[in-house]
Amino acid sequence: MIERIPGFIRVGTLFDLFEEIAMLVLTLCIAAVACVGLLHVVVAVIHLLLTTGLQPTDPSVLQGIFGLFFTVLIALEFKHSILVLPEAQSHSLVRMRSVLLIGMMATVRKFIVLDLSGVNVMEMLALSAAVLALGGVYWLVRSKSVTPGEAEPQSHEP
Repeated sequence: MIERIPGFIRVGTLFDLFEEIAMLVLTLCIAAVACVGLLHVVVAVIHLLLTTGLQPTDPSVLQGIFGLFFTVLIALEFKHSILVLPEAQSHSLVRMRSVLLIGMMATVRKFIVLDLSGVNVMEMLALSAAVLALGGVYWLVRSKSVTPGEAEPQSHEP
């Protein structure tokens, strides 16, 4: 019925083209952020190895390095949330899982780089509640390809 509206298909096609261009631009920007972040990680690890050797003992240095790691991982996961494969189950469900994973990773990154000497109890409670809520929602929308009573599909290759 909606196809009968004059110009609807043309507007839909233009919007599809816009969506493809926007995804390409966002992918290039995220790739640039991930590359720069990876460069920072490599430089920080080399600097760590040259200054402290193989036994780093300063927790703030490790927090900084792991914070950089998570920044790159979050950028890469964000890129994956934009590029949804056509053979995926449901585009919106796949994107929702990716967004939830990004939220959990960002919150975990915050826990890692958090300086416990100056932390507020309410801030810790809020971060903990955020991780719990994100984990609960992720559990609710997880893949249900195999129900608890079914066995996993067997491959019968010769």
